[in-house]
Amino acid sequence: MSWLKNLYQWVLEWSDSKWGGAALFILAFIEASFFPIPHDVLLIALCLGLKSKAFKFAFICSAGSALGAIFGYSIGYFLWWTPTREFSALANFFINVIPGFSSEIFYEIKERYEEWNFWIIFVSGFTPVPFKVFTISAGAFNINFNLFLIASIISRSARFILLSALIWKFGEPIKYFIDRYFNILAILFSIILVGSFFIIKYLL
Repeated sequence: MSWLKNLYQWVLEWSDSKWGGAALFILAFIEASFFPIPHDVLLIALCLGLKSKAFKFAFICSAGSALGAIFGYSIGYFLWWTPTREFSALANFFINVIPGFSSEIFYEIKERYEEWNFWIIFVSGFTPVPFKVFTISAGAFNINFNLFLIASIISRSARFILLSALIWKFGEPIKYFIDRYFNILAILFSIILVGSFFIIKYLL
């Protein structure tokens, strides 16, 4: 899909602009609802270019993503269904056009919400799964908004702060490690964290 590659390059080009911070906020906002390119790529590029502001960029990214999560939730809550509880025209557009969406995945996530609630939001925010699918489906299935927002803020902030901290500490040499292994580590971290809470709850 050449258009995705072109979009990816366009995102990276913002790292050389004086408006890089503003672009990061906007990309973080729209990635939480419909934009297909993870804003992590711009965050990493900006942090590499200006390590002294790495944690500032993490804060910008976290704020944009949190507000974007609210926007995504609103799309699901207000615009996803017709009065007869069928997919709206907007929902069908997302399912047919936006990468990561499908009716099958949408209803599968509903089952995950019913089983895991808070934790599925947390894991989706920290790991590489498409966060936008979870923000919109949370609104569509009327997941508790306060829990949704808390989980989104914690998970997304943790992801961006960790990325920025790695760049701040190790610089360019860590980029290869992030590109190749970060998503795996994020999944393992989430499994360990969630598992530890279940151990505390049921075994101790």
